[in-house]
Amino acid sequence: MEMSMASTTPCFSLPKKTFYISTPLLKKQLFGTTLPCCLSAKLPLKLNPIHTSIKCAVSEATQAPSEKKSQLMRRSDIRNIAIVAHVDHGKTTLVDSMLKQAKVFRDNQFVQERIMDSNDIERERGITILSKNTSITYKDTKINIIDTPGHSDFGGEVERILNMVEGVLLVVDSVEGPMPQTRFVLKKALEFGHAVVVVVNKIDRPSARPEFVVNSTFELFIELNATDEQCDFQVIYASGIKGKAGLSPENLGEDLGSLFEAVIRCIPGPKINKDGALQMLATNIEYEEHKGRIAIGRVHAGSLRRGMDVKICTSEDACRFGRVSELFVYEKFSRVPAETVEAGDICAVCGIDDIQIGETIADKSDGKPLPSIKVEEPTVKMSFSVNTSPFVGREGKYVTSRNLRDRLYRELERNLAMKVEDGETADTFIVSGRGTLHITILIENMRREGYEFMVGPPKVINKRVNDKLLEPYEIATVEVPEEHMGSVVELLGKRRGQMFDMQGLGSEGTSFLKYKIPTRGLLGLRNSILTASRGTAILNTVFESYESWAGDISTRDLGSLVAFEDGTSTSYALMSSQDRGQLFIGPGVDVYKGQIVGIHQRSGDLALNVCKKKAATNVRSNKEVTVVLDTPLDFSLDDCIEYIQEDELVEVTPSSIRMLKNPKSAKKTR
Repeated sequence: MEMSMASTTPCFSLPKKTFYISTPLLKKQLFGTTLPCCLSAKLPLKLNPIHTSIKCAVSEATQAPSEKKSQLMRRSDIRNIAIVAHVDHGKTTLVDSMLKQAKVFRDNQFVQERIMDSNDIERERGITILSKNTSITYKDTKINIIDTPGHSDFGGEVERILNMVEGVLLVVDSVEGPMPQTRFVLKKALEFGHAVVVVVNKIDRPSARPEFVVNSTFELFIELNATDEQCDFQVIYASGIKGKAGLSPENLGEDLGSLFEAVIRCIPGPKINKDGALQMLATNIEYEEHKGRIAIGRVHAGSLRRGMDVKICTSEDACRFGRVSELFVYEKFSRVPAETVEAGDICAVCGIDDIQIGETIADKSDGKPLPSIKVEEPTVKMSFSVNTSPFVGREGKYVTSRNLRDRLYRELERNLAMKVEDGETADTFIVSGRGTLHITILIENMRREGYEFMVGPPKVINKRVNDKLLEPYEIATVEVPEEHMGSVVELLGKRRGQMFDMQGLGSEGTSFLKYKIPTRGLLGLRNSILTASRGTAILNTVFESYESWAGDISTRDLGSLVAFEDGTSTSYALMSSQDRGQLFIGPGVDVYKGQIVGIHQRSGDLALNVCKKKAATNVRSNKEVTVVLDTPLDFSLDDCIEYIQEDELVEVTPSSIRMLKNPKSAKKTR
């Protein structure tokens, strides 16, 4: 049976039926809803997925009569898109292939992997932290592409960027399917009313299951209350690393042509008021030594010229005046100077030294501010304080509270999802963020800039509503081999996690667990879960909501080994100390009283002397005792922050990371 629909045929309603139709929009029949359909292909009614070149309902729906009344028009020569996905689903690698195939680089030019991850920390960790702009040209259409972070801790970056675009490429792994951050970014994109093209990436993986992934993605659209037009999404199957894409998983093209075509066809051009007064929302801020602050955003109305006098407005109608000294647009992989930028394009503006994210650059005479950017509230806080250890000033360049204060408040200019407030004392500051990783990246950046300071353990931000204490809960997904599933389930259960879904993952012998767990239970969980699964588990989390306090949670069973006195560690002392637990230091390391030098094998702290020297005697020994020491544990900054408890601190300097007992804490070591 076949159903033929010409593109000129008006939309009509289908009767409620229970047959299965494999295109996403018609599949809503499963949910018993009566829906219109505007498809220009012959669609066989059968269970197997079919992949035809369908005309996107989104692009047709954009020609609404209300646009004519408000004199808004669409620019057909520009597309603004953001690439969003869960972490490690292949966004940045896909952008690499798109840039190469758009001939952005010379044929003989050396191009490193993940070229959009230009930051040192991004390269070391293999993650995207900051969103980046680039552009390509395909068939006389300029496509502005924004690569976004995948970690939920950097969700504030994604929320800001969605103000600049009309559509998103939602990249989904062909095995894992939609993950927690996929849900978060899709929810935000649908709230903005953006068109979505779903890219099922890594289709060349041996255990790829494209049908399951497309169905799961469609169910996610339904769950997030997407409109009928948004549910009629185009699916593209791709292998980002090979630079191939196609309309069916079995038949990929030789290049990403079908992906580019889907962007042109399914994502509408920017809706602009060409002759209106200038409006541009500053969505991102960069800084260069010789240019100063650079505001990046999309021109919503009018046009922006170099040397133009403008008005800078906040949403509270407080305005000041400024002048655009330089103007840049994104072409290929660089910023190119421009004289004029028309509405709809993304540009970078220099010359306004005090501009902030969320402010509007408007026409000097009759410009009006655009709605400011709102991001979700932080859920975790940490205390930053001046370094008070005996080694203060040895390694750092900036050590005073004024240096620390200036740097933290400067971070707020660019990092909208972060908050800083003064602590109980003049040299303490409370920094709040989306998660531990969000704040850890700030600490790592400050450390590399030459700052020296101390940080306390992460704590969740609770709320009190109607005299009821609420705490943040997150959705945690764990991918773990079946043989380690028991220990992982036990660990999450101890931390008040509630399992609500469990499924197998194809032929790879791994199970996929979904938990709802208090954010408190996640603090320090990553190392424990890796230990329980022998390094094989993958943990991902995303904020869900505030709910009732879950009760007390024990996050660490073992105590710490604490240095007894100042001095230099010796092999002789460490040989007897290592019987008490695992050590963090080797011989010849300077330590001070109160420094944590290891993990005790029992609960409770233990003070020990790691600087004791062997007493010299005049009795000759026949043979010196050979000292065999265990390899000390090498804890990274993330590990240290996960490890410390309420009465402990991390001392951060440009060349060292040490842990110590908080001198102000009343807790006594045993």
